Amino acid sequence: MINFRYHVVSLTAVFLALAIGLVVGTAALNGPVVDGLDSQVKNLSKDNSQLRESVGQLQDEVNSQEEFATAAAPMLLAGKLTGRRVALVVLPTAADYAEQLRTMLATAGATVTGRVDVRESFVDPANSVNLLDLAHRAAQTTLPASGLPSNANGVETSAALLATALLDRPAPAAVTDSDRNAVLAAYAAANYVTVEDDKVSGSAEAVVIVAGLPPTGEDSDKMNASAVTLVEQFDVAGPLVVGGNGVGDGNVVAAVLADAALSKTIATVDNVNTAQGAVVTCLALTESLAANKIGHYGLGAGATSMLPTPAQ
Repeated sequence: MINFRYHVVSLTAVFLALAIGLVVGTAALNGPVVDGLDSQVKNLSKDNSQLRESVGQLQDEVNSQEEFATAAAPMLLAGKLTGRRVALVVLPTAADYAEQLRTMLATAGATVTGRVDVRESFVDPANSVNLLDLAHRAAQTTLPASGLPSNANGVETSAALLATALLDRPAPAAVTDSDRNAVLAAYAAANYVTVEDDKVSGSAEAVVIVAGLPPTGEDSDKMNASAVTLVEQFDVAGPLVVGGNGVGDGNVVAAVLADAALSKTIATVDNVNTAQGAVVTCLALTESLAANKIGHYGLGAGATSMLPTPAQ
């Protein structure tokens, strides 16, 4: 008869055998598994190192291209815009691009009559009624409210007033400097725009609108649409180039390119955030003023080339 001690010895032997098997099996597999994992880690480390080197090389190339564009700007732009008067209108999120573009305009010989930075509050749909009211209150003798769009779109009405204030108007409808700056002061006081040095030096024959990345958030689509509405009103008022950052859904450059009518009257550059794009924006403005030609330049899908073709 099998007693209790026999069961204990038998079970102990079974567990001992299992333990020995696990130890032996682990020892047998440990070498190949560890070697395999070690090889994979080394390969991944090598790949990461190569990727870091590639990224570093690409960044160096981008920096070199920027340095080249900056160095070549005097040769490419010299005299292109001599005697031309240009106003800069900077949309929200584009402030970082404006000064480089201003430098390039100066290199081309242009006179920048002034810089007006549009605040986010201007394109906020919640402020449409206030903007409509302000447009009628800010109107001046040589900038009468009777010439503004007759609708309930405050962005459109205010943009039309600002565009008329900044751009040339033929006599006898010319705008006086005092009326021009009074309108700008009214919008600055209401925190809808910021005017550099609190005034502009005179009227401009063309405007460059500098556009940044599109806004994000709950009302981003409406804000994008408001920015395009502003662009449309400046297009009505006079020659216009939009230099923007072509990244992001709803960016202003893409909106212009997608509109069959606007794309025929507004020149665009989709990489104004780079030195190269700032140079090309000046060339696009030159082309528009001198040859009445509208081009679309940059790196995006809607661009026809990287820069205008030199006149023959």
